[in-house]
Amino acid sequence: MAKDIEPKLKLISEYLKLDKEEKFVIPEYQRGYSWDITQCDKLWQDIDTFIASGASDPYFFGTIIVDCSETSEFSLIDGQQRTTTFLLLLKSLLMQLNKTIPEISNDEDSEALEAGLVANRNKIMKILYKVEDEDIPSMIKNHTKTKIKLILENKSINELYRDEVKIIIESIDFETSKNNVSKIPRKQMDNKYTNHFRNFKYFYNKLGEKSETQLNQFAKMFLEKCQIIEIRSWQIEQAITMFNSLNSTGMPLSDADIISAQLYSNAGENKDLFNEQWENINKLANELSSKKIIDIDGVLRQLMYIKRASDREYISINKEEGKEYVDVTTPGLRRYYTEINKELLNDPLELCEKLSKITKIWDKIKDYPIVKLLLKCNENVRLFLSSYLYRFEAESITEEEIFDLSETLLRLFTLLELSDTGYSNSKFKTFLFGENIRLVDKTIPIDTIKNNFNEHINKNWKFEDILDRITEYDGKKNFLVFLNEYIYAKNKRIGFDFSENVNVEHIMPDSGRNITTIQKDANIEKPEDFESLVNKLGNKILLEEKINKSLSNEWFRTKKQSSINRKKGYKDSSFGIASSLTNYPKDTWAKEDIEKATQKAAERIVNFIFDK
Repeated sequence: MAKDIEPKLKLISEYLKLDKEEKFVIPEYQRGYSWDITQCDKLWQDIDTFIASGASDPYFFGTIIVDCSETSEFSLIDGQQRTTTFLLLLKSLLMQLNKTIPEISNDEDSEALEAGLVANRNKIMKILYKVEDEDIPSMIKNHTKTKIKLILENKSINELYRDEVKIIIESIDFETSKNNVSKIPRKQMDNKYTNHFRNFKYFYNKLGEKSETQLNQFAKMFLEKCQIIEIRSWQIEQAITMFNSLNSTGMPLSDADIISAQLYSNAGENKDLFNEQWENINKLANELSSKKIIDIDGVLRQLMYIKRASDREYISINKEEGKEYVDVTTPGLRRYYTEINKELLNDPLELCEKLSKITKIWDKIKDYPIVKLLLKCNENVRLFLSSYLYRFEAESITEEEIFDLSETLLRLFTLLELSDTGYSNSKFKTFLFGENIRLVDKTIPIDTIKNNFNEHINKNWKFEDILDRITEYDGKKNFLVFLNEYIYAKNKRIGFDFSENVNVEHIMPDSGRNITTIQKDANIEKPEDFESLVNKLGNKILLEEKINKSLSNEWFRTKKQSSINRKKGYKDSSFGIASSLTNYPKDTWAKEDIEKATQKAAERIVNFIFDK
């Protein structure tokens, strides 16, 4: 007969102190470690305020739920964020104690303080390393030769840095931990470190600001006055139910965390294979997310759109008119997968194959210039591009194959950029939902879809009105600057691409040391005229980032005559419009030049939108 649930009020130090063969486990279905400095600062302030209050009653840090169905393993159902953070705090505290103790004055007045610091250090070592009192002196002396018992094992398929806590706990000092922890590619400064290390560093620095006496008091109060309620359960099914129940009532878990927990529960004998597949999906989605392409929730959302379109779930019949109509009401991810279409979760491996296909497709197309341009539109464009690409296998997709649809979507979403209404307007959302049924259907050729888009655009917008809107456009997101460069390159049959660090260059600067003189040179007398001109589309071009920063305040004559290789001008730029300006017949860039360039750009873009 299974044991009942067992709640118990414990000191945090008592909760964390395990026997030698025991360990905490973060289960496969849990989310990754997501606490950052904000949560750690709140925890720190709570403890510091409690200590400063001089209160005699313990301080309570909430409830932690543990699954004990596996011998010697305490699987963290609710409380993994706090448990992980408590361990990082204890390790930072231990390091500061180890630094402080040798510096205590060797006199009678300091004996009590030293004894307190040593006692607290020993308590922490017994928690983190599961050692006895008699083992501590030799461990301090030969830390690197001591075999450390694992206190926390991370099995989460959503965690990319499973060994981070282990690395930090096993490090002899701060610099060792800093050198050994994971470094995130393409990140700079502290951003290159994981949340684990950043939070650990935060605690280490805060504790380093305390005096010897304050450090001793902090250690004593945290070890002897801070409490949690530990609730133990002995049934894994019960634990999963508790997990889902708790986290459907507002706990800060993502939809993917909840869905992966359900999938894990349904995987049965295939749990190991499911874990491997989900981990691969999550890892690739995380890489794509770092490039602002798609995250794991986005992958699930796109599959939902594909499934709903394939099954025509949102098409209804108007009984009075006998006509179909599109219902654009969209359920939340969690509700769709766990309630409306919960049968999708019955076969975790099949669902993983579909999710894997989507991530692999995005990984294949992410560097195509037309896709990079398209992703600068409204984020919803991803949903409809993905629906069409799901027709293909990732390895067979080519840039040529996706070109027509990409340009077709680009036309409509450019109109959204220029529109006074939002995506939810029927000209956009209702139309796109209807077309999505055709996008997922392999039997419908791309030419049919292109014709539908073109008919929709010509029916709902007027060429002259859009031309006027582009002429007046001064959008802060600069999407049309990228589009203008793309169409110019296409018309001139030259290459088009841009890096992540591309910048928008104001031909006539919008600020700087020479701005007054440059304005006079450009025949601009009134400040209000300058404000209306400087952000016109004809005054903006794409330029390499480092070059742009170097010449942003220069006169036009300098820019057109000098090379990017000297960081002084437009010559040799990889961007067509910048390069073409080197042959501009004038040495000044004046009001009439901006207006002329704006008109050319507007005509270029409006012809593209209406497929002229």
